[in-house]
Amino acid sequence: MARTKAHEGNQPTPAGRNRRPERDALDIPATAMNPTTAPGAELKHADGPSRKEYEAQLQRLNVELVKWEEWIKARGLKVVVIFEGRDAAGKGGAIKRIMEPLNPRFARVAALPAPTERQRTQWYFQRYVEHLPAAGEIVLFDRSWYNRAGVERVMGFCSEEEYQEFLRSCPEFERMLVRSGIILIKYWFSVSDAEQERRFQGRLDDPTKRWKLSPMDVESRARWLDYSKAKDEMFAHTDFKQAPWWVVRSDDKKRARLNVIAHLLSQVRYEDLTPEPIFLPPRQKDTGYVRPPMSDQTFIPEPF
Repeated sequence: MARTKAHEGNQPTPAGRNRRPERDALDIPATAMNPTTAPGAELKHADGPSRKEYEAQLQRLNVELVKWEEWIKARGLKVVVIFEGRDAAGKGGAIKRIMEPLNPRFARVAALPAPTERQRTQWYFQRYVEHLPAAGEIVLFDRSWYNRAGVERVMGFCSEEEYQEFLRSCPEFERMLVRSGIILIKYWFSVSDAEQERRFQGRLDDPTKRWKLSPMDVESRARWLDYSKAKDEMFAHTDFKQAPWWVVRSDDKKRARLNVIAHLLSQVRYEDLTPEPIFLPPRQKDTGYVRPPMSDQTFIPEPF
């Protein structure tokens, strides 16, 4: 299966770059693939990373994500990242960890609800187009136009004709995005049926997580094979050179998050454009200002 190289925008200057084969294979700057801080370097034991290892690796990757975003802003790149996969496969957690260090003015999540009656009469891709990025922006799609090849196909929410038209038009739509200058990255989160069942049961037992288990999720549990067949058909038509699918093994959530962040960084060759340190000026001198009485203000209760 063909794979694309890292996108570059304007070519970074080679001066000062520490060329290393293990880093160049992913096109990640040296700071992200340092032998002492390489994502996943300490995480090879079978039971996954300890919390301490995970948090240390995540912190290092967060620093790289900031550099990555600054490069995208400075070069006016446009990045779209699609997150698809099984229910309870860990897409939302991965998106949350990617977004945590990023500036929300330039990076955002698009998680569209079910289409309205009006949107159902539009060109299928139309409601997604308005969420595409401008120069210097990153958009993470928490599910995407691939709903048609997954839930709509399996649950019968689209006709056979609409489904077949999607399989024909989706590759052309994505090639058009790529030709327009958008960097399109597609992830499929793969989870075993046993692990999915464990996570579903965990959501049932935890009142704070039950909202994650919709009636559609419950129905999908009973249609595991149908979703598998739909995914296979989708890959057969939409996994191509300009916009390949990247599969994330996500039975181990922590490892999956680290792996997907490291891979995302590899898809845009970048340099360190971290803003220079800011030095705060001295505070304004007190010239006799008298603050109003505290009793004139209304404070929230403090039960904690």
